Amino acid sequence: MSLSLSRSARIRRELRALLSLAAPIMIAQLSHSAMGFVDAVMAGRVSPRDLAAVALGNSIWIPVFLLMTGILLATTPKVAQRFGAGKHEEIGPLVRQALWLALAVGLGAAALLAFGAEPVLQLMGVEADLVAPSMGYLHGIAMGLPAVALYHVLRCFSDGLGRTRPSMLIGIGGLLLNIPLNYVLIYGHLGFPALGGVGCGWASGTVMWFMLLVMLAWVSWAPVYQPSRLFGRFDWPRREPIQRLLSVGLPIGIAVFAESSIFAVIALLIGGLGATVVAGHQIALNFSSLVFMIPYALGMAITVRVGQALGRREPHAARFAALVGVATALGYACLSASLMLLLREEIAAIYTPDPQVIGVAAMLIVYAALFQFSDAIQVSAVGALRGYQDTRITMLLTLFAYWGIGLPVGYALGLSDWLGAPSGPSGLWQGLIAGLTVAAVMLSLRLLLSAKRQIRLYPQGG
Repeated sequence: MSLSLSRSARIRRELRALLSLAAPIMIAQLSHSAMGFVDAVMAGRVSPRDLAAVALGNSIWIPVFLLMTGILLATTPKVAQRFGAGKHEEIGPLVRQALWLALAVGLGAAALLAFGAEPVLQLMGVEADLVAPSMGYLHGIAMGLPAVALYHVLRCFSDGLGRTRPSMLIGIGGLLLNIPLNYVLIYGHLGFPALGGVGCGWASGTVMWFMLLVMLAWVSWAPVYQPSRLFGRFDWPRREPIQRLLSVGLPIGIAVFAESSIFAVIALLIGGLGATVVAGHQIALNFSSLVFMIPYALGMAITVRVGQALGRREPHAARFAALVGVATALGYACLSASLMLLLREEIAAIYTPDPQVIGVAAMLIVYAALFQFSDAIQVSAVGALRGYQDTRITMLLTLFAYWGIGLPVGYALGLSDWLGAPSGPSGLWQGLIAGLTVAAVMLSLRLLLSAKRQIRLYPQGG
């Protein structure tokens, strides 16, 4: 009985620590996703065409953004391990090199969107009248990508120290700024022309610069960051530390890109089915992305908990933190899936009054509800694996699950007659469920193996 109570107390303690880290991250991520929600709702009120243009733009820039920020996520576990080990003097030089890396990938991502997106839209057979507004939206986003890359490194620095409130407050501030900017630029006020859905992109790009400036001020002046001496000196970029960051971050970025690009490719494949189907798909995807921010935030908090425990050479504590985190994410999935199934039509009606679009969206929200379980497991397992800095095998498993299973199954069911009459967007979303389920199983097994390996390395730790 005493052993059982002790374990129960450990679970409660770990859960409190995890949620204290995760809650601000959740609010920050929900604020970021709410910007996409606001964009979709405000553009949808203009016309299905504007909503479809925003949807197609999102299908291009979000995977690029996630690849970019995934590469930079290596900063979090590296900072967390040094903080856990008490090596504060090593944190500032590490983050300075990460900022140089962020500047390079941010500029590269902006150039990719500005000059490479239009051929992709044309290659995928997107309707001609949707290409121009989609590109106008993407040009606005591209303007903000260098800023958000630099912001992301500073956020990872703060998160690695266990300080997650700044990103929450800045995220809320960004959302509050995004709404009036959208209103001005979409509908044309204060002397600006009415840009429709294109205005959402320019509003979002402006918000990205705002978030960077506020985070720079925060980490420069708040006392908790001073032991790291981030801005205590100037360093030019150095090959060796940047290569070490890339050795961990590039597999993270590719893995995140592999998952997000599946959604993007599906959106582009659906682009040839007409504005109504594209708009319905965008509603289901936007809302499921909003719901996904909770387990995603838990995964980020798990990274910090695992990384700090390993920095203290407590591998048993790291494994315990990982398992509690995965269980918490799975519990949340039960709630989110139930609500999505019960309220699918009401959810779709928030975005648009068009009954045809509502019908498509409500049908796809059913599939989104079904993959809540596997999605929660895989994203929390990935968060723990980042804490272990086990990213290369994770990348390979992710690529296989999404591109080797998810996309082929979705294409076969949705757009081909290989397995019977093509079912359109329903079949594509069924492929997503297959890919996410395979990823959840494989990543869970990999997490158990990584935890066991660390325990063998430090059997007396924790």
